Amino acid sequence: MRSVSLVAPPPGSALAWWLALRPWSFTISLAPILAGSALAGLDGYPLHLGLVLAALAGSVLIHSGTNLQNDVGDFRRGADLAGRMGPPRATTEGWLSARQVQGAATLCFALAVLPGFYLAAIGGWPIVGVGIASIAAGAAYTAGPRPIAYSGWGEFFVLVFFGLVAVGGMYYLHTGAIGATPLIVGAAIGALSTAVLVVNNLRDIDSDRRIGKNTLAVQRGRRFTTWEYALLMHIPFVLAVVVAVEERSTWLLAPLVLLPWVTLLARRIWRDPTGAWLNSALAATAKLGLAFAVLLSLGAALAR
Repeated sequence: MRSVSLVAPPPGSALAWWLALRPWSFTISLAPILAGSALAGLDGYPLHLGLVLAALAGSVLIHSGTNLQNDVGDFRRGADLAGRMGPPRATTEGWLSARQVQGAATLCFALAVLPGFYLAAIGGWPIVGVGIASIAAGAAYTAGPRPIAYSGWGEFFVLVFFGLVAVGGMYYLHTGAIGATPLIVGAAIGALSTAVLVVNNLRDIDSDRRIGKNTLAVQRGRRFTTWEYALLMHIPFVLAVVVAVEERSTWLLAPLVLLPWVTLLARRIWRDPTGAWLNSALAATAKLGLAFAVLLSLGAALAR
């Protein structure tokens, strides 16, 4: 029996689409854009609002397409019918048809090309490559004969595209260059984004195992996954210290105020790695990742 209760929205309603899009997850798209832009400012480059808005639009559209593809992809494989504890899915519940959701996912990926044209005009062929790779990875996350989400490579996908690529790409768009600091920060932001996926996979480990969704959590078990989560949540703070030393600014240590929150959350997951409470842990992890990016960005602004 599902542990998440929700009044069923009318089929095809705005609420049904809201639930399919999962906009609360967009913090993962916002965090690297904030961090990459702030690091460019730290190095003396002016903020280009047009770049930020275009990057945010493209990122949210690709993220939306990935979420929708995940919704319909899991439905087609029966992944949401085996005692899943997460929030109900729009396609599985019949609120939206598979054809509607697949069409919307394709539309989101197609629309992401529009802000991509502007970004490519600024950043050139490297940004074209990043855009194509990001759309392809988002579409392949739960589609095709070997979906990323159904393997042990989901964490790698998130770390690379929501961390290294997103932060590094945003920095490159502002500066025309790349360096060690944006890549270190990209690894930190990516680790926190990956931790969101780890909580999701930990929560769904039993239902995923039953339908053959071979995530890393399924492959290695709960104890490994709790350790993975703890490391992903704490390593970014070590990296923040590295960046502060590299840039010679104590302002960049601002994210360290989040450490007590991180430690409490990691301890609770270690002690209780099962149950519906992991839904709230997932939400808290996503908020924490955004808070890290905001504090780091504020620190970078004050360090200029």
